[in-house]
Amino acid sequence: MQQKITPFLWFDKNCEEAMNFYCSIFKNSKILSVKRYPDEDLEGPPKGMQGKIITAVFELEGQKFMALDGGPYFKPSGAVSFYIECDTQEEVDYYWNKLKEGGDEKAQQCGWLQDRFGFSWQVIPKILPELLNSPDAAKADRTLKAMLKMKKIDIEGLKNA
Repeated sequence: MQQKITPFLWFDKNCEEAMNFYCSIFKNSKILSVKRYPDEDLEGPPKGMQGKIITAVFELEGQKFMALDGGPYFKPSGAVSFYIECDTQEEVDYYWNKLKEGGDEKAQQCGWLQDRFGFSWQVIPKILPELLNSPDAAKADRTLKAMLKMKKIDIEGLKNA
């Protein structure tokens, strides 16, 4: 089935670095295409983009993304994030530790983090939504309270809540 909606990521001038970074983290990933700005300066914005990426398509775990170097006009917002569903604590630890490198530590809370390019990620174990939606309301409440104290999600801490 063809993907109908594709996230499109705007970078200042580091699209290629980001794309390579993301592809190095996700095992099932690949760069599908890259088109670059021409070597001569274009009239009008964006200036100084010679050789930078005008459009690129890459895939992470079967999800296609498009990206470009568009200059400093738009910045990522935490209002949009990428949700990584993890089976184990080892998987949570892996993605958390890789994606947080160089990111804003103040943006780490409840399984959310911001990477060094300004994009937000949620690194969440599959069990968290199950525990938060437990038919045992007291257990769900304890899980929520435990989660709110965490930066990186700790599965055992949730189970013991």
